[in-house]
Amino acid sequence: MLDINLIRNKTERVKENLKRRDKDYVKMLDEVLKKDGEWRKLKTKNQELQHKRNVLSRKIGELKAGKKDAKKEMKEVSGIPAKIKKNNEKIDKLRKECDLLLLKIPNLIHDSVPEGKEEKDNVEIGKWGKPPEFKGKSHLEVGRKGIDFEAGARASGSLFTYLKDDMVLLDLALLRFAVDFLVKKGYKLVEPPYLVNKRVYEAMIGDPTELGEASYKIDGEELYLIPTAEYPLGGMFLDKTLNKSELPVKLVGVSSCFRREVGTHGKYAKGLFRMHQFNKVEQIIVCLPNESWEFFEELQKNCEELYQKLGLHYRVVNVCSGKLGKKQAKTYDVEAWMADGKFREVGSNSNCTDYQARRLGIKFREKEGRPPAGYVHILNNTALATSRTMIAILEQFQQKDGSVLVPEALQPYMNGKKVIKFK
Repeated sequence: MLDINLIRNKTERVKENLKRRDKDYVKMLDEVLKKDGEWRKLKTKNQELQHKRNVLSRKIGELKAGKKDAKKEMKEVSGIPAKIKKNNEKIDKLRKECDLLLLKIPNLIHDSVPEGKEEKDNVEIGKWGKPPEFKGKSHLEVGRKGIDFEAGARASGSLFTYLKDDMVLLDLALLRFAVDFLVKKGYKLVEPPYLVNKRVYEAMIGDPTELGEASYKIDGEELYLIPTAEYPLGGMFLDKTLNKSELPVKLVGVSSCFRREVGTHGKYAKGLFRMHQFNKVEQIIVCLPNESWEFFEELQKNCEELYQKLGLHYRVVNVCSGKLGKKQAKTYDVEAWMADGKFREVGSNSNCTDYQARRLGIKFREKEGRPPAGYVHILNNTALATSRTMIAILEQFQQKDGSVLVPEALQPYMNGKKVIKFK
């Protein structure tokens, strides 16, 4: 959620920034300003009515003390509470309408975000490694003995699967590899709840309508299965004010994730690329506002080191304004090379500035005992999503005999196994 004071005081600056995403947001902002103006007028009116009631009450007391007639004043003061109540009802309604609109208005974009509306407008900013000399089959073909999509569909539905034998070990190896790497860098390891309440869900997602259809909600309860560990990790600090000395907070979360993946299509909509359930290691940093862009680059360096240690060919793109999520001020996507010769997203790195923190009520203070100085910034990064990383391994390390080499960095986590041979 954007700061309403920023919208009030720097309206044109906010509008110009929102135009980079879509001009329709400017209309939405005008509606916010209109409702906010009405809300403020009514608040002022109620303050005036309250003052008038106090003045009249004192006057009535003085008149009665002097044994004078106070009927006129008493009649006038008796009607004030009803007027205040009626205004309060309008105030509450306007505030709710304004807040709902604010939830739909996206974060301000960083100056370095490229203009564009489609994926082709994303700007490549780096590339590492080379594609394999041997062009193998897709992971659907080479790994079919270790990935049982048919059983998954029978038991749970499409986009669920059973991993078997060495594929299970590979999944677990990736989790431990990423966790150990980040813990050594000073990140605190957390296994979060797999469910969050409505407030945390809506705060972390930004616009509650953006991924509502893609998330699982528990019937009869205001609880949602997490689409990423980012949500419960942000929720850890709900309504907290952190001392400056406690920041930054660096977390590495390991969890299963759940997404409905509504409307997926194309070749890579099948297999491990889009799953209703998958495992992921997530990086989260909660920090002071003036430090968030420095930590944005730190998170990016961390995830690229992981892919480099695995020996995977990838590229990094700066996501354009039209494809940027509503809560993000800037996002880098890491895209791994796949068997059809194309790069596809395997993880993202985002600075959400204070957009989520404002809704979650997470603030910081300069020293213990002092009032809050402002809202923290929250950043998130996909260290490794195991399903998509396994695609890259199966398709980049595939051999002519159909076996797959285990990246050297993962071998210690697979009991020294160097080759996966599907039977």
